[in-house]
Amino acid sequence: MSENNIQTVKVLSKTTWTPNLFSFTVSRPDSFKFTAGQFVRLGVNPTQLRYHQDSGEHVENEAVFRAYSIVSSPFDEVLEFFSIVIPDGAFTSQLQHLEVGDTLLLNTTPFGFLTLARYQAPLPKDLWLLATGTGIAPFLSMLQDLKTWEDYEHIVLAYSARNEAELAYVDKIKTLQDDFGSLVENPAKLIFAPIITREAHEGVLNERLPKLLLDGTLQAHVGLPLATEHSHVMLCGNPEMVDDTKEALKTLGLVMNRRGEGNIAVENYW
Repeated sequence: MSENNIQTVKVLSKTTWTPNLFSFTVSRPDSFKFTAGQFVRLGVNPTQLRYHQDSGEHVENEAVFRAYSIVSSPFDEVLEFFSIVIPDGAFTSQLQHLEVGDTLLLNTTPFGFLTLARYQAPLPKDLWLLATGTGIAPFLSMLQDLKTWEDYEHIVLAYSARNEAELAYVDKIKTLQDDFGSLVENPAKLIFAPIITREAHEGVLNERLPKLLLDGTLQAHVGLPLATEHSHVMLCGNPEMVDDTKEALKTLGLVMNRRGEGNIAVENYW
């Protein structure tokens, strides 16, 4: 990792969703650019590390970096991230104690190909964004980019969590159509489908995404079919969900995106 790409950024705000989920914003370097859907590597300064993940010993000489998808729009003045706390993790166990005014390290090289630019024209009419947990982050960035609203007729955002408290950003999601769709002539229609797998809530789906897709429940719930000729599908979340959902989509006849062609796109930075 080139030291020339590492810059120090300041924590500007922090939101705690649950004891294990939080969001934060940091200052954005003037020269930093990215495409909606990409991720960066954030680092904790060596002096901020309290102990090493494996040995429990203090670490003073090396920073620890982890990959984080960007929540904010490519045009925002700040950068926002969504994080889960991994107990005893060398990175997130320290990151959860962030306070406004603290600093982090940012590798200013953006990574990842979970972007709408990977698809070749002509584009189909429907975009399906399927997320679990913090995997919602890149999709929130895409939905704050006006081009997303211009390029599709329907956008399905299916967002799964174990319980209602872990469904972060719901209020923001509910305003996206007005905040961004209203700025585009003939914008896509956003259909939000929250999913809660370990609690029962009236009107909310409560099975895992692969099952909801295979038995057609999700398609019926949002009122749209999934088909190779008019659907793009993006997946982001825990690896098990991504693998299982990818296989479910293949069973339904969709194919992986290769060289700009195909339906299914996934992010692999775990």
